[in-house]
Amino acid sequence: MRAIRLHEFGPAENLVFEQVPDPVPAAGQVLIVVEAAGVHLLDTVLRAGTAGGGPVPPPELPTIPGREVAGRVESVGEGVDQAWIGKRVVVHLGPVPGGYAEKAVAKVESLYEIPDHLDAATAVATIGTGRTAIGILEQAAVTADDVVLITAAAGGMGSLFVQYARNAGATVIGLAGGPDKARLVRGLGAHLAVDYTELYWSARVREYLGDRAVTVVLDGVGGESGQRAFDLLGVGGRLLMFGWSGGGPIQLTTDDLMSRGLTATWAIGPKLMHRLRALESAALTESVEGRWSPLTTTFPLAKAADAHRALENRETTGKVVLLP
Repeated sequence: MRAIRLHEFGPAENLVFEQVPDPVPAAGQVLIVVEAAGVHLLDTVLRAGTAGGGPVPPPELPTIPGREVAGRVESVGEGVDQAWIGKRVVVHLGPVPGGYAEKAVAKVESLYEIPDHLDAATAVATIGTGRTAIGILEQAAVTADDVVLITAAAGGMGSLFVQYARNAGATVIGLAGGPDKARLVRGLGAHLAVDYTELYWSARVREYLGDRAVTVVLDGVGGESGQRAFDLLGVGGRLLMFGWSGGGPIQLTTDDLMSRGLTATWAIGPKLMHRLRALESAALTESVEGRWSPLTTTFPLAKAADAHRALENRETTGKVVLLP
């Protein structure tokens, strides 16, 4: 089969498209012919060798990156029901990579069967990004009374937040980088979509809301945009943080929390890890039943280096997916 392999940590061009032996499913595993493989921002950090003490240790080299795949089961290992052969499935591979390839092995207990109407790229976007989004949204407890401000609203999770909050009846404000992304966010259902590269975007939000205030901020950007979003949070508001792709994390003090009656939480990490299976199932239900539609930006498998560069340069919308 053909796959992307990393032989040396470093820039995106270190991702090499080459011929490798087909993997063989061990006991309790299946072999999947991959139709789509997910690319995560964490993949770029692991590739660069700068993960440090992050949640996923640096891989042993050479490695085939990627932890999210969808496709069809081709064969099964010892002890696995033959009925799995031919089924369309999606799976998060967990700590063991191998997704950037034409074939991948996975533990049978991690599989989800997917219907024919759910395309592979959407399934991949749901199994990883979707499960994290659901975990954050459950903590946010968004209702029709809320005004929800979402940073990076054209991103993988942000685009799901927009749709979910709109379905809940909330007033939705989405921030995105550039007018094209802002239009996309408006098309997803945001009541107000703002280009955060504009100097006075926060004034636009205040003008739109009038005497209302933001009650929920969902922030994975941090930096200046995240800080200005935090400043818009009204008395009694909830701040949920899950990253700082645009700089350092939002700076806040106990005085901020006390004087404005705010609550703030780091919404990912250990609190989600023991619930991943339930979150994956809930996220897939949202996609299968059409309550949300994950955005994707696709690249051919052979162009994985281009996908990494585009993701690092914030040139993508939604989930980045490789298509063998």
